[in-house]
Parts: sequence; structure tokens; C-alpha cells
Amino acid sequence: MLDIPSRVRVHVETLLAAQNHMGVCDAFEQNAPVREPDAMNAPHPPKVAGIDSTVPSPAHTVAPAPTATGTASVPAPNAPGALLQDRLAGWVSDLTTLHELTERLARTHSLSDALQEVLRAGASLVGAQRGLVVLEPADGLGPDTTIGLGLGRADLGQIETVPRSALSYGRILDGLPGGEGAIAQPDLFAEDGLDPRQREVAARLGYAASYALPLAGRSTGRLGAAVWLYDEPAEPVERQRHLVGLYVRYAAEHLGRLREVEHTRACMATIAEELLPARLPRVAGVQLAARHRTGPRGGGDWYDALPLPDAALGLAVGSVTGAGPSAVAAMGRLRASLRAYAVMEGEDPVAVLSDLELLLRLTEPARSATALFAYCEPALRKITLAGAGHCPPLLVGARRTEFVETSVSAPLGMLACWEAPSVELAAEPGETILLYTDGLLQRTGDPTDRAFARLHAAAAGAPKGVRQDPDALADHVLRTVLPDGLDRADSAEDVVLLAARFD
Repeated sequence: MLDIPSRVRVHVETLLAAQNHMGVCDAFEQNAPVREPDAMNAPHPPKVAGIDSTVPSPAHTVAPAPTATGTASVPAPNAPGALLQDRLAGWVSDLTTLHELTERLARTHSLSDALQEVLRAGASLVGAQRGLVVLEPADGLGPDTTIGLGLGRADLGQIETVPRSALSYGRILDGLPGGEGAIAQPDLFAEDGLDPRQREVAARLGYAASYALPLAGRSTGRLGAAVWLYDEPAEPVERQRHLVGLYVRYAAEHLGRLREVEHTRACMATIAEELLPARLPRVAGVQLAARHRTGPRGGGDWYDALPLPDAALGLAVGSVTGAGPSAVAAMGRLRASLRAYAVMEGEDPVAVLSDLELLLRLTEPARSATALFAYCEPALRKITLAGAGHCPPLLVGARRTEFVETSVSAPLGMLACWEAPSVELAAEPGETILLYTDGLLQRTGDPTDRAFARLHAAAAGAPKGVRQDPDALADHVLRTVLPDGLDRADSAEDVVLLAARFD
């Protein structure tokens, strides 16, 4: 507790009369003798977690410590010093609560997690159990979504059957009269002019009151609205409204930043997908399947499958160093160049990669890449391939599952002149060759040798029915090698898997 000097004289009536028009510290300073300012009556209390510390006096207080008989006299429970200590303790408690809630929100890294945290924190501040947040940015760029707290999809669907203009969040989002700020409905069933459909839905879902706030910030504009629902007629008191208002203003800024990040990631993923084949070609004697996922920063892993003259098929996978827009752009240029070289001299994979290496060295000397190109003759089930620092393909069949022994070679752009011999192999009927990038191995988190063993075991353990379908085989390998899921958000590695099954 704070130690209030006995020489300070504060009249209780004056303090109580002043606290409705000024802060506790200001009231104390005005009624105290003129002297040097100290830590208590400093005119500008510090901020906590970036929140303006103008929190009104709390409704509840902390009881003062009892006084033992015979000890030094202390102020009575209703003395000015005890009242001031009580108010300051509540003020600090409110700021501490806001600090903890905003720290929890700052630790969220996805928009959906942040929206759930906003709902939970807001419910604790206003004393509600359920609620929903409607994300509908005013700029129209999305995403548009509705998330509930204690409400299932069916419950949210029932609420959406109510005319939008009758809902508090609808008035906020559409800019209708009365929707400029907070909207409190302390007793829905006693409210005059309540929409009959809203009354029916509220009775069915079991809520009797609501409190809504716009999700808006200075730099973000209006992002949406949050609504908290009460099971009984109720509304937050002034202190609760002030605290949740401070929290929601901070939350809107955080949500705006996450929205920009996710929008950028979505754009990068879209660009990367558009630079890859829209669909795989149909070539007699071979069945194709491909799986590709881009990391959150956008990477340079790619694949290609293109028909070539004389009923041949070209298969390619590769990876460009780096991440982000520059790597995606370099990947697109490299893939387009390889397609041109493959059409002109695809029957010689070494020549294709040599031309690609020369182009990379002349146009992007600061960048390197790995690549593997295979020239396939489906009628003969013959494969001629060459690799430049790339992972060896995996041949999967009924009687064998083995890595193709390719020659050791450097990545493209690492040496003054790249050169490596090609390898020829013949596939048996029903065998599948798997081409992949090193992102598949790195996402496992294992050392390289263990990651290779994990991939081999996954392919070798595929059931007979799975091996007959390249799509099913690709899915089985990914599920087995990556048990945590292909779409794991915390992995920065791209994944490419290209499967070709020969009839």
C-alpha cells in the first residue's frame, strides 16, 4: 500500500465531488498543499503496453488492512488517505489486466487466432459468456468472416437470418444511425420495436442482452464489429465499457497488421501457383500427379511436365535459392527457359541443364539453383535424366523401392562451367518414379540421412492398391513423411512432389 504523509489534508467531500470531473491523482493534487511534485501526484502517469492510462475509478475496491490494537494509529477505512490508496490500487489493477490481455493478443500470429483471443478477452472484460466477431473490412479487400465464442455454426447461421439492419453489428458495419460507437441492448425482450425474428432467435439461443463495439483503428479504418451476449438482462458498467474500449482499439491495430501479412502471403502463394502448370498433360502410357505447397514467405521450388516431340515426356523439378518475391520471379524465369530448352534438345538432359546453367550465370550471377530434368519415352518405359545438385529420384514398384543413382554434381551457378553425365534406367510396368525437392526432406526436421530413410520407408510401405494410383501414392508419402501435415504454418520450406507411373 502507498504511504500517505500525515501532513496532507484532503477533505473527503471535496475528493468525492471532484472525482467525477478529474482523475484521482488530479483531485489529490488540487486539494494538497503546494509543494514539489512527487511520484504520486505526477501529472502524467506512465502508460502500460501502449495503452492510455486514463482509466476511470473502479466500481469495486480493495478492503484496507485491519489495524492491531496498540499499534500506531492508521487512517480509518473511510479516511481520505485510505480512499485514495484504494482508488489507486484499483487503477493499477485495471492497467495490469489490460497489459496482460494485450500481451496475450500480441503473441497471436494468425488472424483467426487473434479474433478468438479478442472475443475471449472482451468477454472477460464485459462479464459475458458468449459472443461473435464479424470481420468485414471497409475497403472491401476482405477477408470476410464470422467467428463465434460459445456459438456453433448453426447458431451463427440463425443469427444471420435476422435482418441485418436489426442487428447491432449490422448497424455498425453499414453505418446506420446509432452505429457510430458502442451499442448496448440491456434487455432485448423489453426493448420497444425489436424485430420479431430477432426476438425469436434470441429466445431460441438463450440470450437476453448484448453489447457491441466497432473494430476500428486510426490506421486500419473499420475492420468489423464485435458483439458479446448475456444470458440474462445486463449491460457493462462505465468502468467495463472504458476498459473494453481501450482493449478493442489496440486489438484493431493488431488485427490490421495480421490482415496485411496474410494478404501478402496469399498474393505470394497465388503468384507462385500461377507460375506453375495449371494442369498436368495427358500422355499415353504414363499417369501423372503433383503436389506443391509454398512456404509463408514464398519460395522458389517448382516442377514441370510437358509433352515433347515423338510422344516423349519431359519431367522437371528444381529449387531457386532465396525466398520472397525475387525468388518467385527467378523461379518463373528459370522454368520458362527450361521449357524452351527441353523442346529444342530434350532428348539430351545434360544439354538442357547446361543451357540453363549458362543462362542463370549470365542473367543472375548472384543466384544459384538445383534442378533435375528427365526425358521419358513412355512406350519403352525408358528414362534418361540428369541432375544439378538435386535430390535423387525414388523408383517405387512391386518388387523394388530404390533411389536412382545419379552422378554427384554441383548446383547451377556454382561453378564456371557445369557438367555432369546423364543416367538411363528402364521402369517396369506399374512402377512409379517420384521427383521431389529438398523441402520435403527439410520439413521433417530430421538429419538428411534419416530424412532419406523416412522417405524410402514411406514409399516402401505403401499398400498395393495405393501404388497403382500416383495421386494416392503421393498423398500417402506426404502423410507418412510429414505426420504434422503438409500445411504446417511454421515451416518456411516449399514442398514439391511429382509422381509419374508407367503402364
